[in-house]
Amino acid sequence: MPHRTRIKICGLTRPADLHCAVAAGADAVGFVLYPPSARALSAAQTGELARLLPPFVTPVLLFVNPSAAEVQAGLDAVPQALLQFHGDESPAQCQALAQGRPYLRAARIPLGPDAARFDLLEYAQQHAGAQALLLDAQVPGYGGAGHAFDWTAFNWSHPALNASSRLVLSGGLTPANVADGVRLLRPWAVDVSSGVEAARGIKCPERIERFIAAVRLADAAPT
Repeated sequence: MPHRTRIKICGLTRPADLHCAVAAGADAVGFVLYPPSARALSAAQTGELARLLPPFVTPVLLFVNPSAAEVQAGLDAVPQALLQFHGDESPAQCQALAQGRPYLRAARIPLGPDAARFDLLEYAQQHAGAQALLLDAQVPGYGGAGHAFDWTAFNWSHPALNASSRLVLSGGLTPANVADGVRLLRPWAVDVSSGVEAARGIKCPERIERFIAAVRLADAAPT
């Protein structure tokens, strides 16, 4: 049976974009609780949007080097949320902030030839407590810049990576290239933000639909 790649649409700021992502078939939606981001929401705004979600669509709260109070405020607003730590948090900090809840840990991989110098195996071992690793490009501002790292820099079949059950591919994905990423990595999930936007923080329904359609076609392709 073909693997079904899960899909997260991140950086949602408007009800219309949330409804579009759900209608197109997204498995999860991401809300950015990082004030410097152009896609940032307050905990209260995030709670209002999350209440519009139907069952079985997972809300994900993205934090960058948060305080315990900031994480708690997000969880108070969206109690059912999955957490995503996207900054410089250590494994111990992630565990403490998560308070026993499942969480994603972003691995910020350098662009260009420096990608191969990133020890992804060691990083995966250090963050063994994370439910999954989200692979993003290392850019100023902690993501959402539309840049992809070199996908060929790593051995995705290595058993320690568990790509098909533990890796989320992100960073510079678009409707045009996501199928290539899915076929190469066969990740558990893909995560997109800028690649389906009409403007910063404003999603494009047509691009969301094309992105999800491309993932489904890649899922159906022979391995």
